[in-house]
Amino acid sequence: MVPDLEPASVTTEAPPDIWSRIGDGLRRNQRTIRATQWSVVSIYAVLLIVPVFLPLPGNMAFLWTDFTRFAQFAFWGVWWPLVLLSTALVGRIWCGLLCPEGAISEFASAYGRGKATPRWMTWPGWPTLAFASTTLYGQMISVYQYPRPTLLILGGSTAAAAVVGYLYGRNKRLWCRYLCPVSGVFALLAKLAPLHFRVDPGLWQQSQFAREKPGPVNCAPLVPLRTMRGASDCHMCGRCSGFRSAIRLARRSPSHEIVHVAGQAAKPWETVLIVFGLMGLALGAFQWSSSPWFVAAKQWAAVRLVEAGVAWPLDSTAPWWLLTNYPERNDVLTLLDGAMLVAYVVAVALGSGAATMSMLFFSARCLGSWSASRFHHLAQALIPLAGAGVFLGLSSLTVSQLRSDDIIVPFVGEVRAAVLVIATVWSAILCWRIAALHASGRSRQAVALGFFCAAMAPANAGWFLLFAVW
Repeated sequence: MVPDLEPASVTTEAPPDIWSRIGDGLRRNQRTIRATQWSVVSIYAVLLIVPVFLPLPGNMAFLWTDFTRFAQFAFWGVWWPLVLLSTALVGRIWCGLLCPEGAISEFASAYGRGKATPRWMTWPGWPTLAFASTTLYGQMISVYQYPRPTLLILGGSTAAAAVVGYLYGRNKRLWCRYLCPVSGVFALLAKLAPLHFRVDPGLWQQSQFAREKPGPVNCAPLVPLRTMRGASDCHMCGRCSGFRSAIRLARRSPSHEIVHVAGQAAKPWETVLIVFGLMGLALGAFQWSSSPWFVAAKQWAAVRLVEAGVAWPLDSTAPWWLLTNYPERNDVLTLLDGAMLVAYVVAVALGSGAATMSMLFFSARCLGSWSASRFHHLAQALIPLAGAGVFLGLSSLTVSQLRSDDIIVPFVGEVRAAVLVIATVWSAILCWRIAALHASGRSRQAVALGFFCAAMAPANAGWFLLFAVW
């Protein structure tokens, strides 16, 4: 068990600084935040729904002349890359202040049936499973290219958030807490944020003896405020700022939560999401359309089918909501295409993930006898690299869409290389610091770091192939 190094004996309230004043400002301006959220809901609805009723863009359509092109660029070229980046920089501020699904789910919960949270909903594997399912399904129906798949996936998620909010909880965001497909990713990236709402245990304990008891705080994502030690689950909405004079928005080291907090409880599903999801499945999803291996595998499978006298998978198609089917754009996936797509992405996820997990096992074993908590703690050190890879994958959509309009972004290759190098070095530093908590000598740390670097090799090799070779 890694000790919590945050001070627990503080008995006097620190004078407010700029960060605590910002947090208090968020608490005082909740009405403005609500208005902002519903403004985002309106923009989100327009971008999501209107393109479905418009004709598909022609070859001469540009971002600034075609609303469908503009909407797709807004969602996948600007919106989502910036959401990921902001989560790593300032925590889950998107979730607490801007997210349309969160606002709709909480609104529905305020006027819904208010049923108790069912046990099945609290299963910790839902965010990982939802991320994997939506990522794979999105590739099958070309969610980044066409408006109807975008409406199906994003709109379907929003509708599910509203239904869950209406059925369960009262003024809560149970969807965000337990079921959101990107909640697990945001929870991981928020651990890197240099800002968080810090709970001072000493001041909290002292406040229990005060004559005037503070009123309750409606924490919509159901974070246990008294024991909150990190930014992973916090939505940064500011409602709890100043509560019991013990909760303040504060700075911290971007490495603090991963090194000193994340190891207190083993979270196997987070390890699966990091290793097989962000560093495996996401890599395969961004990679398959450019991979010569995918083309070779599909050709091999086609030859074998023809030799066996089974030609229908080479010609048969499916509705657009199962497989990409836009003959007017010469963009149609046959059943063979779809099967090979799924096989390729899953194979990348399993192959890359298995190699990474095995090296993590040896890294953890170098630090002493087997410990599951140590293994999962080391996996947390991969978060910078995992997050950087997904950000680069999404931002590649930004670059490709701009390039299709003859807008060339300079130094793209150099920036991508720099991001991967910085993320790799950051992950290695985190591993070194975590190993220092578990090992008694530098030699063990060094060997563990060596295996950890080997664990990062499959993902780095995959991104190198995508961006520099293919």
